[in-house]
Amino acid sequence: MQIYNTLTRRKEPFTPIEPGKVRMYVCGMTVYDYCHLGHARVMVAFDVITRYLRQRGFDVTYVRNVTDIDDKILRRADENAESISSLTERMIAAMHEDEARLGVQPPDHEPRATRHIDDILAMIATLIDKGYAYAADNGDVYYRVRKFEGYGKLNNRDPDEMRAGARIEVDEHKEDPLDFVLWKAAKPGEASWPSPWGEGRPGWHIECSAMSRCCLGETFDIHGGGPDLTFPHHENEIAQSEAANGKPFVNTWMHAGAVRVNHEKMSKSLGNFFTIREVLAHHDPEVVRYLLVASHYRSPINYAPDSLAEARRSLERFYTALEGLVLDEAVDGPITGVDSSFDARFTAAMDDDFNTPEALSVLFDLARELNRAKSEATELASHLARELKRLGSVLGLLYQEPTRFLQGGGSELPLSEDEIQSRIEARAAAKQAKDFATADAIRNELAALGILLKDAREGTTWVFEKPEREL
Repeated sequence: MQIYNTLTRRKEPFTPIEPGKVRMYVCGMTVYDYCHLGHARVMVAFDVITRYLRQRGFDVTYVRNVTDIDDKILRRADENAESISSLTERMIAAMHEDEARLGVQPPDHEPRATRHIDDILAMIATLIDKGYAYAADNGDVYYRVRKFEGYGKLNNRDPDEMRAGARIEVDEHKEDPLDFVLWKAAKPGEASWPSPWGEGRPGWHIECSAMSRCCLGETFDIHGGGPDLTFPHHENEIAQSEAANGKPFVNTWMHAGAVRVNHEKMSKSLGNFFTIREVLAHHDPEVVRYLLVASHYRSPINYAPDSLAEARRSLERFYTALEGLVLDEAVDGPITGVDSSFDARFTAAMDDDFNTPEALSVLFDLARELNRAKSEATELASHLARELKRLGSVLGLLYQEPTRFLQGGGSELPLSEDEIQSRIEARAAAKQAKDFATADAIRNELAALGILLKDAREGTTWVFEKPEREL
């Protein structure tokens, strides 16, 4: 298995620190608002990675943190005239609802920053003792960036280049403009905790260094996150953790690609910023998940009506192949009686830095073979169907009942299912009476509503193609 390492900028053979076990930390959400499509991208990408590692036999410990104290949280709570805990608990519950609808399995551990204050304080104290941090006279504690020789290695830039290319917070209390805050002195009325340097709260970067060490140890296998976190967040995590612990922090760094909307950067200022729940109010969650899985996790994704429509058509091909087959319960290993090349090709694709587009191409080949077996009415069809569902489940797909998916999940149908069936029977009667004009009129009427009829020897079935909206 090979994984692209952001730190070395190349694919590398993946060898976990402890044989058979993988320890992975992914930066989670700052819970001041509902999760958006960029969050969905990271959620789904690392859900697929976790699923596959477990399918390959690794014992995975997956940690995804929650930032529940932050400037944005303080501002939003104040704007809403609600307590910080009320806001964050509400947003965490909403986040869990969103990820469940997208088929994202919960992490093994979900540490919250406010529950690790003692760990954070201990790490800051260590950094001060080692000379990597200093307490300013305003009550803040800062990290000395130039003290850490490896600063910039994740982004392959030296500190002076970063200073020129990034917005650096100007603060007269810093020794150097590049220094960043580890502990922020509390302003009057703000949430705070006692510390040796006065009442305050942790800086964002130190939270993840402390929580990851607490949950996974001083050195672990994989650290992941969104594309915007390499600098400064992950660069600062490396500096903090390696200075405090005196050893390498993470062996493999992984970053998901960005989400673009109609080929533009997603931004509230552009009016193309969508939360997960806004999107799922108009689109089947599995269609959205397929769109997120269909691109390689490191590649950007374009969210647009045509890309959603293509995602739905792809799922319809799989569910059409599965339709009408009664399957046994899913099993963990390859299905007996199926060409083993499907499993081997799927594994080779996923072993190559979790290449989901190539893995999906294997599923399409498998679906074509399944359709051929169904047309020939062979026993192989059932085996192929079970293999298709088994491999699809590794990507978190194909978990619905085929007919239900093809008929739109029963939601937002323009007619009730009884009304659709009544029209199908009226069409059959018209055809029996050789009144083909009436039969065609009924078919066309239903097609105009997105209800497409499929005639077969066994009778007429239907699928619903819900028009994809702009959102």
